[in-house]
This record gives sequence, C-alpha cells and structure tokens, in this order.
Amino acid sequence: MLSHPTLPEAPAGASCHDDDHPHEECAVFGIWNAKDAAALTALGLHALQHRGQEAAGIVSYDGRFHSHRGLGLVGDVFNDPRVMATLKGDRAIGHNRYATTGATLLRNVQPLFAEFAFGGLAVAHNGNLTNSDSLRQELIRRGCLFQSTMDTEVFVHLIAISLYATVEDRLIDALKRVTGAYSLVVLSQDALMGVRDPMGVRPLVLGRLPGEDGKEGSWVLASETCGLDIIGAEFVRDVEAGELVIIDDNGIRSLRPFGDTKPHFCVFEYIYFARPDSVLEGLPVYAVRKQIGKELAQESGVDADVVVPVPDSGVPSAMGYAEASGIPFELGIIRNHYVGRTFIEPTDQIRNLGVKMKHSTNRPALDGKRVILVDDSIVRGTTSRKIVDMVRAAGAKEVHMRISSPPTKHSCFYGIDTPERSHLLAAQHDLATMAELIGVDSLAFISLEGLYRAMGHESRGAYRERYCDACFTGDYPIPLIDHDREFGPDSA
Repeated sequence: MLSHPTLPEAPAGASCHDDDHPHEECAVFGIWNAKDAAALTALGLHALQHRGQEAAGIVSYDGRFHSHRGLGLVGDVFNDPRVMATLKGDRAIGHNRYATTGATLLRNVQPLFAEFAFGGLAVAHNGNLTNSDSLRQELIRRGCLFQSTMDTEVFVHLIAISLYATVEDRLIDALKRVTGAYSLVVLSQDALMGVRDPMGVRPLVLGRLPGEDGKEGSWVLASETCGLDIIGAEFVRDVEAGELVIIDDNGIRSLRPFGDTKPHFCVFEYIYFARPDSVLEGLPVYAVRKQIGKELAQESGVDADVVVPVPDSGVPSAMGYAEASGIPFELGIIRNHYVGRTFIEPTDQIRNLGVKMKHSTNRPALDGKRVILVDDSIVRGTTSRKIVDMVRAAGAKEVHMRISSPPTKHSCFYGIDTPERSHLLAAQHDLATMAELIGVDSLAFISLEGLYRAMGHESRGAYRERYCDACFTGDYPIPLIDHDREFGPDSA
C-alpha cells in the first residue's frame, strides 16, 4: 500500500492561534532627555507591537530606576495611568517580547535590570546568541545565579564579572565574549547605549526628537523607523553593523569595538517582519514587497481572474503581482484583527477552527473565479492548507499559490522562531508534492535571484555577503556554536 506525504503537525500544546509563519523576534526602544520618556517609550513599543506580542516592559530613570513589566500586549501592560505615573524620568528603554529562547514567564520579560558595584543597569535585547548555552554553563560554574532562562541574562552576568572600570568598557568586554545576532539598548545612570552585532543581522535605527522652546532635543533608538514616526522623531541613520552608540549629557559618540565588519542584514525583515511603512538599511519595506510581487508575476505568471492576498503580510506583494500581471486585485480573504489569546481549551477540533478566527472568505470575490493567492512564506504548510480549503469552499474554480519568499529550507538561529528542519515543508518535499499537500493547482516561490532584484540588486552573487539568507540557503554567516556542539555542524 502506498503511503502519502502528510503535513507536519503543530507542536504539542500549540494554541488555536498558532500558524506556520515564522514568528516575530522582539522589539527594542530607548529614549534620552525627553519629558514623559516612559510614555513615549510605550508609544514606540505600540508601533513595534508586530515584532512581539507576548510581553512588554519599560525601565526609566530619574535618579532612581523604575521598572514595570507584564505579560500581554503593550496596551494591556501599560493601560493604567497609575503604572505610567511610577515610571518617572527623562530617559527610558523598553522591550516587546516574542520568545525565541526562554518560556513565556514574567521572569523572562525584559528589560532586565540589575544592581552592580557601579550602579544600576537595564538591558533589552532583540536576537539570539548562538553560544549562550556554553556561556551560561561557564558562568554557572563560576557561581553566577541565573534568574531567567533567556540568553539576554548572559549579557548581565558577563558585565558583572568584567574587570574593566567603566560601564561602556564592561559592555564591550561582554560583547566580545558573545556570538550571535543581536541589537541591544542599555540604560545606565549616565548613558543610553545601543549596539548591533558585528554583522548587523538584527535592525536598530537612530532618531532625533526636536526640543521645545530652544531646549536640546531627544535621542531615540528603535528597532524600526515606525517606532520613530509614532512620536514624531526624525530618522537620523541606521546604527551600523558592529557599532556601539553612546548617548549622554555630552551628546552622542560612536565606537567600533569589533573593528571592520561585513554586514549581513536579515532579508526576512523585508519579506515579513518589518512593518510595511518602515525603512531599513535605506530600503522602504513597502516598495520592496511590491517589487517582490512584480518579480513573482514575471517569474511564475498564470492565467487567473483575481489576485488575492493572504492578509496582512501578503498585501503589498499581491498588489505588485496584480499591477505587473494586469489581473484584478481583490480582498478575497478578510482578517479579524481582534483575535487575542483564548481561554478555550485548544483541543484538536478548536485548533482546526483557529484559522477561521483569524481569516474569513469574501465569497463574492472568489465564487467561480480562478484565484491567485499571494502569501509571504510557507513553513509547515498547515495554515496554507486551511486557507486554500476555505477559498475552495467559497467557490473558487482554481487556486494557485504564489509565495513572496524563496522556500524556507533551514531553521533560523538568529532570533526568528522557526521549527526544526524536519518540520519545514520545503526541506522535506519537492514543489509538486508541496502543491499536492496544501491543495493548490500550482505553487511557485520567488527565486533567490528575483528576491535580490526586488531589493534593487542585479543578482545575489555580488550581494550574497551583504545579507543573511540562511533560512533559504543554509549559508549561516555566524557560527552555530551551541547547535554544532549538540548536533554536529551538518545538521542545520
């Protein structure tokens, strides 16, 4: 008897809202010399909510450090004026969390704060360290007591044991011990600091908020430019790969503790993670996504009646596809934006209905039509299958799926929550089998070359070392120290 391939199952215990897209990383925000710094930080985190919805936290300083952290969305954690009133001071840092390491517990919510011999220090981190397990075991043997399960706490302990005198030298000492992809914002009594890893995989931007009545303005650090826009801050520049920016009462300084570096910015920021209105590394995200859609139409056009995005991340690419192909764009799938965590026990039946809580079909736009569905990625394929089934149930004659990223064949170890490779559909099956599994008449992904063209480059060849595209190619630019120690270098 022949066996048929099946889609990977969702992880045990997954909620009915889990889908098979890559999940957000985290967001960081920092501000210096601003009235109501904590309130501005909360606004910045609100604009960056898409990067993490599990927890949020803010630490401020007015001669003393003040902290509030909680599980849930920014609007839930900071909705009480009495809480905001406790976060006094003209400087603050904040964090939105999506767990890539460490469980969703209050003790794992950032920013982390600790008292040192030199005073207090708060740290917020986006990304993953690839040697955090090795460092953690070394630090535990030295007597360090860990209060969380996050790799972020490794920074805190490395700063604590450093023998250097100043905070910035201790931070640099710690940075030189870690390996991985990260953006940090750090707040001490005397300075706000921001730093990107030597390859600049994770984003961090610098902005300026004009002062009032001739007063000096404020400096702002944020994961994306949309975090600046919401508070009216002007974009100054990206913090460069391997750069440490130090902001204090004397102004702003830039250090390059790692020397010359080669940037490898994460291409998935342009495909999915960043908000469409952000500009990262000089490229407008919305424009890149539309161009990806145009490239898709040129590479894998098919006769159809309507182009339908899988909302929300598929919308700009679907617009580009429709524009290049001349096929009408329709909102054939409507997303419910008010889906939160549910109290309903996630039984198999409820979990299978979960996609309908997020998406519903617009039947008049689909009935009797040949439909091109445009989505940003396929990871496990489970949600794609459910959406295709919904579109067919709404009367679609044909369903063709076009994906605005190359096939995801490798896990990410740099701050994006992706499954193990054995659960990645494209790592296990060829294109024809994937199309059969998700139930479409045809399936196509943008090519790697097409992706690089959409970002304004002639080809991948000359720019392959400018970006990290490891989830598509397996070319990991940063050593996977802990993973290789446990599984071996060929198992990524």
